[in-house]
Amino acid sequence: MTYDAILLTSFGGPEGPDEVMPFLERVTAGRGVPRERLEEVSHHYLALGGVSPINEQNRALLAAMKERFPERGIDIPIYWGNRNSAPFFADVVKEMYDNGHRRVLAWVTSAYSSYSGCRQYRENLYQALTDNDLVGKMVIDKVRHYFDHPGFLQPVIGDLEDKLQAMVKNGLDFSEIDVMFATHSIPDAMGETSGPPALRETFEKPGGAYAAQHLAAAEIVMDKVHSDLGISPVSWQLVYQSRSGSPQVPWLEPDVNDAIRDIHASGKKGVIVVPIGFVSDHVEVIWDLDNEAQETALELGMDFARVTTPGSSLAFTDGIADLILERINEATPQALSPLGPWPSQCAVGCCPNLRRELKVIAEASAE
Repeated sequence: MTYDAILLTSFGGPEGPDEVMPFLERVTAGRGVPRERLEEVSHHYLALGGVSPINEQNRALLAAMKERFPERGIDIPIYWGNRNSAPFFADVVKEMYDNGHRRVLAWVTSAYSSYSGCRQYRENLYQALTDNDLVGKMVIDKVRHYFDHPGFLQPVIGDLEDKLQAMVKNGLDFSEIDVMFATHSIPDAMGETSGPPALRETFEKPGGAYAAQHLAAAEIVMDKVHSDLGISPVSWQLVYQSRSGSPQVPWLEPDVNDAIRDIHASGKKGVIVVPIGFVSDHVEVIWDLDNEAQETALELGMDFARVTTPGSSLAFTDGIADLILERINEATPQALSPLGPWPSQCAVGCCPNLRRELKVIAEASAE
């Protein structure tokens, strides 16, 4: 398939104190999130100077992509756009069209299936085309989910091995450590409807494809760690963080802090948190894990470590290039779990919008 531009597609974040509340209001619009919860989260950003690290992380990744992709044979322009902050999708779509681009391939900084992590981006990009009167004049396709791609997981594996060995060197036994794979919690209903309709009943509820993909990624990581280090299996689990919805709506659990208290009660002395749901160290990683989760562990007298995210590492940048080349050159997809490789196009009804139906880009034929 021929494309003439690549779009690094991301969430966005504030770049100053005055942008914090408008940003949070855009993120939560129409979702019934209590005002007091927005105020609480705003303090997380303000504690960091009102600046989310995600934009700087994306600038670094964009620079890495621009440097590495030509070496991989990808010689087309790369743009960057956000859902919730500048550069907004509508502005970037107009810029790409004005620069002569007509077939764009979007890569999203979300590796997993869910409404907020996939379909909402496809809705946003269709709306950006609509806002610029470009429906039918510009095509935007989307790269598949990459939760089990080696380029995404290799940086995690290497740093987890380092963190485990450091904790043991500090006096703990591997059997006294629990590894927690952390990801953003989502409403149970969103989890249950994640993934293609044809596969939905094959996944356990309420996590659905969203939880299944995370568990598959975590299992790949732990199998490789056990093999590389030649150790007996270290205990691990999937945990959730950063819930933000109405208290009356059930979200995926357990919360990372509750899980830390539980393993402490069972006799564990150390915890290593792996932010497997995130590609970069943004606010929800830095605040919710490096501050809140670490504080919970230290108050209990436990050792704590947090594994780094893939960020702009060479392995991850190469992994993104692999995913792009799958679409451009029809290269063989790489996947390390039985769930993958995930389809290159989302099925009709995949990860539905449970509030209202909106048009999307990059959807497979209903036939």
